[in-house]
Amino acid sequence: MKYFPESALMQLEFDKVQALLQEHCKTELGKEMAAALRLHTHIDYVKTALQQAHEYKQLTLLQENFPNDFILNLKRELRLLSIEGAVLTGEQAMLLRKLAESMHSIVRFFDHDRRTQYAALYEVIKETHYEKKITATIDEVLDETGQVRDNASPELARIRISLYRKRTELRRVFDRILQKLQKLNYLADQEEAFLNGRRVVAIYAENKRMVKGIIHGESDTRKTSFLEPEETIELNNDIQSLEREEGREVYRILKAMTASLSGFSFLLNGYHEILGTFDFIRGKAKLALDMDANFPMLVPHSQLNLIQAYHPLLLLYNRKNQKPTIPVSINLDKDAHILVISGPNAGGKTVTLKTIGLIQLMLQSGLLVPVHPSSQIGIFKQLMIHIGDTQSLEFELSTYSSHLKNMKYFMENANGRTLFFIDELGSGSDPNLGGAFAEVIMEELAKKHAYGVVTTHYLNLKVMANKVKGIVNGAMGFDEQTLMPMYKLMVGKPGSSYTFSIAERIGLHPSLIARAKKLVDEGHFQLDKLLNKAEQDLQKVEHKEKELQKLLKENERLKKEYEILADKERKQQQYTLLKLQNQIKEDDLQYLKDMERKLKQIVIEWKRADDKEKVMKQAEILLFRRREKQHTEHLNKKIQDKFEEIKGQIEVGMQVKIVTNRQVGKVLEIRDKRAIVKIGNIPINVKLSDLVLVQEKPAEKVEEGK
Repeated sequence: MKYFPESALMQLEFDKVQALLQEHCKTELGKEMAAALRLHTHIDYVKTALQQAHEYKQLTLLQENFPNDFILNLKRELRLLSIEGAVLTGEQAMLLRKLAESMHSIVRFFDHDRRTQYAALYEVIKETHYEKKITATIDEVLDETGQVRDNASPELARIRISLYRKRTELRRVFDRILQKLQKLNYLADQEEAFLNGRRVVAIYAENKRMVKGIIHGESDTRKTSFLEPEETIELNNDIQSLEREEGREVYRILKAMTASLSGFSFLLNGYHEILGTFDFIRGKAKLALDMDANFPMLVPHSQLNLIQAYHPLLLLYNRKNQKPTIPVSINLDKDAHILVISGPNAGGKTVTLKTIGLIQLMLQSGLLVPVHPSSQIGIFKQLMIHIGDTQSLEFELSTYSSHLKNMKYFMENANGRTLFFIDELGSGSDPNLGGAFAEVIMEELAKKHAYGVVTTHYLNLKVMANKVKGIVNGAMGFDEQTLMPMYKLMVGKPGSSYTFSIAERIGLHPSLIARAKKLVDEGHFQLDKLLNKAEQDLQKVEHKEKELQKLLKENERLKKEYEILADKERKQQQYTLLKLQNQIKEDDLQYLKDMERKLKQIVIEWKRADDKEKVMKQAEILLFRRREKQHTEHLNKKIQDKFEEIKGQIEVGMQVKIVTNRQVGKVLEIRDKRAIVKIGNIPINVKLSDLVLVQEKPAEKVEEGK
């Protein structure tokens, strides 16, 4: 995307957005991509970039863990792979292994469903693959700590076994020497030490001639000497020789491993770039979450339909200071492609202009923007901006000369794919002459079908917006009662500068205001007064419309609540009616459900079991258990009607009821804790604890019970 002047991006504070994006990136590559953010004019590229940020934002909101936590910068390690004869250390190789494992996690993340759900994110890895030989090559040589394995080669295994044996032998010899010297009271320190890679003992300096060996040094006070005993000299020499052999073999193994990994250099570089790209996309998603940014609808032609658009930086600043931010809505299309915004100073005209410009820059750089998702935004190929005092000391240009120079560039280069912003068009010159030039500039830009936003105080520009095709008026809201700006854009009518209203409110003497009014052209004054009144009337209408909408919403809510309650009542009545008609008790319904479940289980058992008769018996028990239960309940009721329980000690000859089966009989005999009870003609042995004394109810009670 072309932009004019060179400072356009800085004037719209795009660099500050880039800085915020860099803060959200963790990898060096991600930060570099944020710093090198470019404006694109191909809609497909912009759409893909926005879709990727949108999908990652959705991932975050759904709390799905995307495995891109790898943040190391491995450019140096990857560069070594491309140099013939270079050798990676074990630590460096483990970092490359972690890189490959991170790529493996990402590849596994994109299963069949996620490839469809997050199609734009999947495009990042679509052309690559995970190569397991990379980790296998490293694992053959290194353990999990990055040390070369003993079995990395037969030679290394032999060397390390020899080293282990020599060190063990040296340790035994040293232990004997330490014990001997301890008894002689020669030791200055009980612990052994290493000096110049040799194992030594610390002895008192006055005893150093008493022990055979090589002195390797003394303490700072010269009271202690560090001596290598004669018995260990040969062992230390052998160990040092083996250690050198080990170092050479480890170097050879690492060099061979590096050569094997260099075959995957291109793939590993691709992994590194992919992880940096995902980090960059994550940064864009996090920035979007901070700004409440969304993915608007992209259109292939020039259009700017912003709904509830916020200035990104102002939104963050106000949120930090717990202040509200007023959104702006604007629609520029082929029929109305230039908006002229008027209104009082400090009313938000420039902020509105910058909001639109910064959102367009962010969108064409692939960043989600703080607008309503239903907003429609086209792709522009040129962006031109003129904001503030642009006088040039270098070329000895005044403010107005510089202004005209920029306007000349605008008129010569603008076309139907140009988006321009002009703050205070025509300012810096005589109002009448400057206003005339401003009209000419506006007409020329309208003829070129350029899209743009212009702020002004000139009355003639407000008037021409109703005459020239493609130009529409807009005004920033202002509360005349409080003399406070409303920061709200109202499209369709020009705005008053509230010059005399502000003067009256701040207490300027009425005579001075009257004199000023006389100096102003009567038509000009009357028009400004009408604009003032029209704006206040519009605000009242909007206020009443809001109240009406509020009442309508409340009415709609009450209507829905009534419909829900009525529907619930109707369903309850239908349910009650059905319940009365069918006369089905809840326990019967539960019984039928249990019966259905158990019968299904019996069918399954029938198919599995070899003993079909056993399954049939289970079915019979299930089917006839309820009938038996009803029979038992009938017997219980019959006994309760005829007998009543009494208290007392059970003795022979008394009538008792067996609790377990509800049968009544006579006690024939008592044996310890059990009794023989005669039921009909059959004697039964029963626990005394299962018996209850009963007696027959009088005839009157039996009749009453019936």
